[in-house]
Amino acid sequence: MVQIAGTLLHPRFSSRALRMALHDVVLVPGDGIGPEVARAVQRILGAAGAPLRWHEHPAGLAALEQGLEVLPASTVEAIRETGVALKGPCTTPVGEGFGSVNVRLRKTLDLYAALRPVRNLAGVRSRYADIDLVVVRENTEGLYSGVENEITPGVVTSLKVATERACERIARFALHYARSRGRHRVTIFHKANIMKLTDGLFLRIARRVHDAEFPEIELDALIIDAGCMKLVQEPSRFDVLLMENLYGDVVSDLCAGLVGGLGVVPGANLGEGCAVFEAVHGSAPDLAGQDRANPLALLMSAVMLLNHLAEVRADPRCHAIAATIRGAYDRALACGETTADIGGRLGTQAFAEAVVARLG
Repeated sequence: MVQIAGTLLHPRFSSRALRMALHDVVLVPGDGIGPEVARAVQRILGAAGAPLRWHEHPAGLAALEQGLEVLPASTVEAIRETGVALKGPCTTPVGEGFGSVNVRLRKTLDLYAALRPVRNLAGVRSRYADIDLVVVRENTEGLYSGVENEITPGVVTSLKVATERACERIARFALHYARSRGRHRVTIFHKANIMKLTDGLFLRIARRVHDAEFPEIELDALIIDAGCMKLVQEPSRFDVLLMENLYGDVVSDLCAGLVGGLGVVPGANLGEGCAVFEAVHGSAPDLAGQDRANPLALLMSAVMLLNHLAEVRADPRCHAIAATIRGAYDRALACGETTADIGGRLGTQAFAEAVVARLG
C-alpha cells in the first residue's frame, strides 16, 4: 500500500494516482450511525485507491451539538466549492423541531434531480428477481415546497407548487439519463386525473420534451396508484420511473423494499453545479456506537460518486475503481459476509474489511 495525502492506495492504482491530482470531496458524516458508516466507507475507498481528498463538515444534530446551525453556511459553501459531497444520514424530528436537512440542502444548492437506482443483489433475500430500475424524482417543488398555512384554528393548508421550468428540466434529465445509460423506457407516475393543473403540467411537459428531443426512448404514463400496484405485481417490467417530489419520495422507498430495504440502495441528488451522494436510510440513533450499522448504502452511493467524477472530471481512474469496489461488495454479499440486517453476522468495520479483502 502507498499513502498519499492521507489516502491509502491499492497497488493496482498507486503508480497512476501518484501522477494525477486528487479530487476534493466534502464529507458530511451526519449523526446517529452516520459517522460509523462514513468511516467504513472511507476505509474501503482508500484501500481501493480512490483519488479523493476529504473535507469534513457537519450537518444535522452533529452541527447543533457544535453550536452551529443545523445546516451551517460553511458546509453549504464547501459543497459549492468542491461541487461534490458524500453525506451520511441526518436525523429529522417528526412533527416538531427543525426541518429536514436533506430538503434544505437540496433547495439551497438547487439539487433538482434525485436519482435512486434499485437492483437485486446476490446474497440479499428478496421476493422478486431481475429488478433493475431507476427512480428519478423532482427534488425542489410539489408539496415539499413547504408552503403551509393555518387558515383558522384547526384548519391548515399545504400548497403544491409546479413550474414549467422545473417540470421541463427533470423530464429532460430522466430522458437523457435513459439514453446515456442504454435504457429504453421512461414511465411517468402521476395523478393528473385529479390534480389536473399541477400533475397535468408535469405530464404535458414531459411528453413535449420527449417528442422534441428523445423520440427513440419509449415513454408511457401510469396513474400513481395503479403504478404502485403494478410495481408490486411485476417490478421487473419497469426501467426508469419519473415523478414529482412527494411521489418520488414514497415510490423510491417502496422500490427499495422490493430488493431488501433502504440499506441496500444508493442515492444521489444532482444539480447544475453540485452533486450530493447519500445513504437514504435513517440515522438509527439506537444503533449508534455499537458497530452494527450497515455501511452498504453509503458505499454504493460512493460508487455513484466515483462514476460521477469519472464523467464530469474526465477521470477514467474513477470508473475503474468504482467497478472494482462494486465487484468486491457484490462478492462479499454473495458469500453472506455482511451485517445482521440483511442476514449476515459481521459488524460495520468487519464488513468493510470483508470488502477490502476482495478488492484485488
